[in-house]
Amino acid sequence: MSASTPPLGRPLVDPTEHFPALAALRAAVLRKDGDAVIAAFASLPDEDDRALACWAVAETPDAETFLQDLASRRPDDPLPNVLLANHLILRGWEIRSDARAEHVTREQFDAFHAHLRRAEILLIDVCAAHPRDALAWYLRLISARGLELGQSEARRRHDRLAEHHPHHFNAQSQLLQQLCPKWGGTWEEAHGYARDRAAAAPEGAPNGALVAVAQMERYLDIAQDRTKKAAEEYLREPATRAELLAASARSVLHPAARADAYQMVAAHNAFAAAHSLAGRPADAAPHFRALGDRATEFPWSYVSADHAGAFARHRKTALAQG
Repeated sequence: MSASTPPLGRPLVDPTEHFPALAALRAAVLRKDGDAVIAAFASLPDEDDRALACWAVAETPDAETFLQDLASRRPDDPLPNVLLANHLILRGWEIRSDARAEHVTREQFDAFHAHLRRAEILLIDVCAAHPRDALAWYLRLISARGLELGQSEARRRHDRLAEHHPHHFNAQSQLLQQLCPKWGGTWEEAHGYARDRAAAAPEGAPNGALVAVAQMERYLDIAQDRTKKAAEEYLREPATRAELLAASARSVLHPAARADAYQMVAAHNAFAAAHSLAGRPADAAPHFRALGDRATEFPWSYVSADHAGAFARHRKTALAQG
């Protein structure tokens, strides 16, 4: 690390710690200031930025009553119902947990599906009245997966969104999950989709990180079904490394990349994790330098239950060697 580089601190996992605008948005939800919430979204023209802002609202404790009241006061505005649906989806997934299906109880599944069905009712109405609403279609990809509606329905929802927003990184990330074997897909489909969407996106867009996400999903699958060593060997394959380097050069490390875009944090973390687990600190270093203290739970949660600690350890190694 050069002498001019600011000293690194603790990893900041909550995106409201990365971006002041998101902190202000969460504060508006906490004080139940509906006008400020609406204005905050109006100031975000980028749909991927709006998606992260949507989650910042959803993760605010005890937001449901406020969002219900906001929706009732603004019946012609789709945003409050979308935000409420996102909150319900989040609570549902928290009940389900991130365990494999065989470790989730029937009671958990029932409560999980009940939350998703409530969200679906809201989102179906929004999509009917506002078919170009990217947030609603994006969230319907998440609810489709949770309700086990299958590959065809997930692709249909993705395609409806892509008609108006062809490079929506968050939506593509959700469909990529659906295409993994754990949700009924195949590795051929998952890797093929990641490569195609990364290649189709504009230079400097975060979509190249889909390649890294697909590799991390494959890593986790191998680690769970075989051994961690076998998973690391997969990431070390020369073709795997070459694919990552090409994807990052065209996306997050390209001169056209927007350093202030919210999704660049998620994208750099995905690349950094994949290179780190493959034992390539020099390849991970540019991503850690771009990130500073800005960590994300995914994919570091695939590395350790202490995802912030995993980020910090690998960052230290990468910046010392790269």
